[in-house]
Amino acid sequence: MAADADKRPAVDEILSYANDLAGVLRASNDNDANAQTGAAAGMLLSACRSDSDDLDLQIRECQEKIRSCKEKIDKAKAETITDDELNALQNKMEEKLQEEKQLRQEASIEERKDAVKKKKKEMQKAERMLSMCVSVTNIMPNFEDQDKISGYIVDRSGKKLEKFEFEKTTPPVEICDKLWKKI
Repeated sequence: MAADADKRPAVDEILSYANDLAGVLRASNDNDANAQTGAAAGMLLSACRSDSDDLDLQIRECQEKIRSCKEKIDKAKAETITDDELNALQNKMEEKLQEEKQLRQEASIEERKDAVKKKKKEMQKAERMLSMCVSVTNIMPNFEDQDKISGYIVDRSGKKLEKFEFEKTTPPVEICDKLWKKI
């Protein structure tokens, strides 16, 4: 910019010099030479003015482009975030993710507690049902032996009186009949 400003006075000086030269040549006595020199000086002056005007226009265009680029740079700087802001946002996001993970874990623990409570209730219900069946039928099944159908015939106090075993292939009607006869 400063170099362009320095060139502008030099161009003005050249134009002034050309005007002075044209004036001197007009005042001289050799008319043909003066006329040719004057015409050449006029053409030179006209060309210099045209070039000067073109350069002024180009300078203004360049200055406008520079201003536009500076505006774009400022806008881009305003739209971007600094590393500190980015780190702060990243830390905040990590904290949120950690909180979410902890909430999911707490929910999972609560679900497991509920499942354990439900299972416990089901077990108590099954135990009461088994106790009721034993008191009504006087038969206590043996669930430990999975290969056979087995158990004990008990008295009212729950004392084991007689053990029974049947193969799994034995028809249910036959098992019921034999147990009924033992009771």
